[in-house]
Amino acid sequence: MDRSRVEVLSPAGNPAKLRTAVNYGADAVYMSGKNYGLRALSDNFTREEMVESVAYAHARGVKCYVTLNVMPTEDDLPGLDDAIRFIGDESGADAVLVSDPGIFVRTRELCPDLEIHISTQASVTNSAACKFWADQGAKRIVLAREVSLAQIRKIRDAIPDDVELECFVHGAMCVAYSGRCLLSNYFTGRRSNGGACAQPCRWGYHVVEEKRPDLAMPVEEDERGTYVFGSKDICMIDHIPELVDAGVNSFKIEGRIKGEYYAAAVTKVYREAVDLYCKDPASYAVDPHWHYVLDKVVHRDYDTGFFFNSPSEDAKIDYEKSYNKPAFVVGIVQPSDASAGAGLTKVIQKNKLYRGDVLNVLMPEGYIEPVTVAELYDSKMEPVDACPHPEMTFFMKAVDKNGAPVTLPEMTFLSRDGDKDAGILPQG
Repeated sequence: MDRSRVEVLSPAGNPAKLRTAVNYGADAVYMSGKNYGLRALSDNFTREEMVESVAYAHARGVKCYVTLNVMPTEDDLPGLDDAIRFIGDESGADAVLVSDPGIFVRTRELCPDLEIHISTQASVTNSAACKFWADQGAKRIVLAREVSLAQIRKIRDAIPDDVELECFVHGAMCVAYSGRCLLSNYFTGRRSNGGACAQPCRWGYHVVEEKRPDLAMPVEEDERGTYVFGSKDICMIDHIPELVDAGVNSFKIEGRIKGEYYAAAVTKVYREAVDLYCKDPASYAVDPHWHYVLDKVVHRDYDTGFFFNSPSEDAKIDYEKSYNKPAFVVGIVQPSDASAGAGLTKVIQKNKLYRGDVLNVLMPEGYIEPVTVAELYDSKMEPVDACPHPEMTFFMKAVDKNGAPVTLPEMTFLSRDGDKDAGILPQG
């Protein structure tokens, strides 16, 4: 296996998130059409959007993988052939992710040249299963999250070098085995294995004794209930060398439902870490700034997943209902505008901000200290004290701590510090 280059694979929940991931350093993105993917709650892509987005990514050297990884019922089969043909013949996608054997076989029949990756939903946990799928024609296996780093090393050694291994290295986990959960189906009728999971593992639960049905008792000290099903988030930024040495070809970032800022920040950090390690493994060291950036995005408490502990040893339960959301985006820098005055930056508003605010800066390359909003103007270049309207265009003069003007490149994210923000579907 050639370990000189490891793929950073980022989530693309819609065209805007795809462009963000591409510009912040992704080698590849994974995405879905409106059907047959496991993130129906994400915006996803119309066929026209997918064609345009794949072309955008390819023009910048980035690959695109399309998910077709539902566990289909018989009622899901009509329309499947059309979806497969579109992905293989029209979208321009580089590969398709599948978990169901029937979809796999049909994809091979209809689009024999389309690269197939086996989704984590297939729960592949050993080399024998990897070899089985490789013998059927699969190019890559997305291993189940329950596989440890030691087991990955053994799997890598036992399978051919040309069979690629992909692992989730950052983002949310699932309480069920590789996503095989029926809680959403039972409580809401929304089928998790059909892409519409309502995330009931994030809800609060109480115990009820059968003879006292009106007496609901929390199982632990949190007055809101017990969150025994909620998992911590994976964060493997401190373990890039171990992952590369174990033979992981692709580092997958979870989060198609999360926002552009999340995609930008996490992609940027893992891009830098992978590049730094592959360039000079002997002198590699973790940059503390990576933790600073990752701590700013919406997340549950971080952990290393099951890479070092089995589920029976440590279930990775997060007993907090709230998400950590230490920063929220107030604006995204747009392409420079010739009509703006010298030293002014054009921005699209995402949350209210004021003149005098101190803002964090996240840009595609490099880092700068927080900047101060010295001047604010509306779209007509009239001075204003605040920008309160969602999606409004405004112009700002940003200065550093010494009062010197700062130039901010396109697609820079501006954010303010915040606190924990409870929510089922975080968008930060």
